[in-house]
Order: sequence, then structure tokens, then C-alpha cells
Amino acid sequence: MAEYRACIFGIRIAVDMNVNELLVIGDSDLLIHQVQGEWSTKNVKILPYMHCVKEQCKKFIEIEFKHVPRIQNEFADALTTLSSVIQHQDKNYIDPIEVEIRDQHAYYLNEDEEPNGKPWYLDIKRFLATREYPENATNS
Repeated sequence: MAEYRACIFGIRIAVDMNVNELLVIGDSDLLIHQVQGEWSTKNVKILPYMHCVKEQCKKFIEIEFKHVPRIQNEFADALTTLSSVIQHQDKNYIDPIEVEIRDQHAYYLNEDEEPNGKPWYLDIKRFLATREYPENATNS
């Protein structure tokens, strides 16, 4: 029932955001297959939840449910981790998370040696100690 409640909550948020097409990815084999009509349930406690999900689905032009095994659901784990560390003053507000999928990898270049032989953070460290900007500091 908790998985159905979470699914209903997520779908209602998408409806409130005027989403027309939705891909629901879940690791609950039972929920996904029941909502898709592949599996049935006789559990009278779950039936109202399943009917609620199906009613909410009618509000979309297209909605698809996809099962992903929990072990392969790194995205959900990452979102769970993010949600556990993000705090907002208004507990009913959730900052939107924008996820972009890139088709090219990002590369990072790390130089072991500093060009002037001093660490990159030296000016910052000096500023914290003296509260004075370096002579060559600019506004930009």
C-alpha cells in the first residue's frame, strides 16, 4: 500500500504540473504489473489504490509504467539520497530537479603541478586570514 501511495502522490504532482506524457519507473514488480493489467489482485485493501492510479492515468495523453529491478534502479537511489539531504523551510514544497541526459561524456583535466608552484587556493586562504584582497584582484 505504501508503494501505491507513493505512486499516487507522484502522479498527482505530475498532474498538478500539467504534464501530458509520463514515464513511471518503479521497482515494485507487483504495482507495475497490476497497474498495467498483467496481474490481478483480490486484496481488498489494495484495490482502491489501484483504481485511484488508473483514474489518475486518464488525465494524461500518454502514461507508461516500466519495471526496473531494485538493484538496477540507481536513479531512484540517487533521488532518495538527494531528498534526504535537501532541506526546505516549507516542508510542502519540493524544489524541482532537472535531469539532463548527455550523449557525450564530460572530461576533467587535473594538473598535478601549479603553474607558479603555489596551490590554487592560496589567495583564498590568505583572504580568510587577513580579510584583504590581493593587489591584483578584480570585480569580475
